[in-house]
Amino acid sequence: MAGPLKGVDPAAATSRFPDPVPSDGAEALAARSSTLRSDASVAIPRESAVDHKADELLEDQVKAVYREILKRAPEHDFAPSLDRMRAAMELLGEPQRTYRVIHVAGTNGKTSTARIAESLVRAQGLRTGLLTSPHLSSVRERIAIDGQPISRADFLDAWSLVGPVVDLVDQRSTAAGGPAMSFFEVLTVLGFVACADAPVDVAIVEVGMGGTWDATNVVESSVQIITPIARDHEHWLGSTLEAIAAEKAGIIRTRAVIGDQPAIAAAVIEEKLLQTGATAYWLGRDFEILGRGMAVGGQIFRLRGLAGEYEEVALSLFGAHQAENAALATAAVELLMSDGTEPLPGGAYLEGIETATSPGRLEVVRQAPTVLVDSAHNLAGAEALVAALDEAFPLPLIGLVGVLADKDAEALLGALEPVLKQVVTSRSASARAAEPEELGAIAREVFGEDRVEVVERLDDALVRAIELAEIDAGDSPSPLATGVLATGSVTIAAEVRILLGAERSDTYRHPARGEAQSRAFGRIRAR
Repeated sequence: MAGPLKGVDPAAATSRFPDPVPSDGAEALAARSSTLRSDASVAIPRESAVDHKADELLEDQVKAVYREILKRAPEHDFAPSLDRMRAAMELLGEPQRTYRVIHVAGTNGKTSTARIAESLVRAQGLRTGLLTSPHLSSVRERIAIDGQPISRADFLDAWSLVGPVVDLVDQRSTAAGGPAMSFFEVLTVLGFVACADAPVDVAIVEVGMGGTWDATNVVESSVQIITPIARDHEHWLGSTLEAIAAEKAGIIRTRAVIGDQPAIAAAVIEEKLLQTGATAYWLGRDFEILGRGMAVGGQIFRLRGLAGEYEEVALSLFGAHQAENAALATAAVELLMSDGTEPLPGGAYLEGIETATSPGRLEVVRQAPTVLVDSAHNLAGAEALVAALDEAFPLPLIGLVGVLADKDAEALLGALEPVLKQVVTSRSASARAAEPEELGAIAREVFGEDRVEVVERLDDALVRAIELAEIDAGDSPSPLATGVLATGSVTIAAEVRILLGAERSDTYRHPARGEAQSRAFGRIRAR
């Protein structure tokens, strides 16, 4: 294992490797946004006609690549083997070994923890790569270099190296009676190559699903993070918490930072630690949140890290669970930088935490009425969301809820019931989305007949939810008199963000789209 990083020490790749973009559903939503408009939309900078045209040409090529990758087995449908990933990595010269890795697994909080860790590492003056999933607006969000989605040109450059290798691995695997590489495997290979080609010093890599057999588990990580484990993806990871925990603990190698866990999951992790000889650092024992309070736009907390205390830390994310995610990220970066023997420099630490973001996680995307989006898609996520709402947004809420068909919708709705006055059920563009009427029937069992409406199209459902919120607010001048919460899946959060113009991907930053969105939300503004 390489020694600790003490400062900026760029580790260039050893060689030049031989290198929702909206899905169709997201594109349709963007087109339909001509019927909606937010009073607080994202400002879209103007570009020259030449730049705009060049970007459009590159974007068309990225979309073409993405459409081809989408034809593969989806990321939730994986074959339990790392053979295809190992073959691809070997053919490419093991790009994932050219940088340090923080590997993040768990059920809830993976993306936020990974994003905070990336921000902290970058604040130390190191070049970073960040691999997360799923994306909200553009596939390029899944691969971030120095905190920004990979450029169109770099995405295509990486694909020019990866595509032929993927074809070769497919041929070998299918000839032996196995499957072709999956959607997630291909994007993971693409991410590893892009990080090596940048080159980055450190990559923060989020597991797609599970751990042991996840495509990302070909890395030899310096630090592993296990966020809280709960029941989810039971069709693929197992029907018991023990089975799920065993799968997620499969990333543990050397030094594991462990979040708050149910007793059953903790016991499974302890067994894995004994098997590997890894050293564990547990939240609440080896590091902990010492205090926490609300602040404008987020919260302030005090933290005892592995090597020192951090005071008056401002985090622009809501909820106790996000403070705990920041604590996990802090401990992991302390281990990365100095084996946990030295605190992170105060100024850089505060900058790293303060600038960390996690779009789609209890995010305000519109004012008057307030519209919140959150990616909670299971019981544990919904419970954390409700606790954060009680603390940060104690206002009457209309729920806009859509779930995926394999999720426990009744449990999720039951957790949300205390904080929602009414519910509008709908669906995202995902092929896995539950039918709105079926979800509505479940919602009626939880909320009662009078508190539930079913609206098939998401844009119509959003309009209706906002109408209900405005009716509920009456003549109140306060922007916090009422609000809308869009939740139930990552895809619902993503598509509502697109409809309200809150997506940050530069995929959408051009004058034509900006003008279309400026005309867009007349149905709301005209009322």
